[in-house]
Amino acid sequence: MASFRKNRVAELLRHAIADIVVFNIKDPRVNGVTITEVQMSADLKSARVFFCCMADGQNEVHRKGLDSAGPYIRRQLRQELNLKYIPELSFFYDSSFDNSLRINRILKEIKAPETDDNE
Repeated sequence: MASFRKNRVAELLRHAIADIVVFNIKDPRVNGVTITEVQMSADLKSARVFFCCMADGQNEVHRKGLDSAGPYIRRQLRQELNLKYIPELSFFYDSSFDNSLRINRILKEIKAPETDDNE
């Protein structure tokens, strides 16, 4: 039962943080950032927020922008959500999209020579 609540709170936070980042934060370091996942601690007092960005290679710049906006995001969450505790937020780059792009590129490279041989 506890993991069900943890997952519900994580998904609620993901939607709320994504809206705040897109609509409320004007910091150019945060432009193009997508919130992909939120993982809650067991006591719901801390959250790991994962983000990705559109292949601009400035992951660290985006993370610093999100870190500096963290207190503002928490204040907005406190106003918007009816939670007993608003968790401490930690931001991490989600490299799963980069990995999938790399795998797709490798698969295309493997497939390309096969089509050239058949012609």
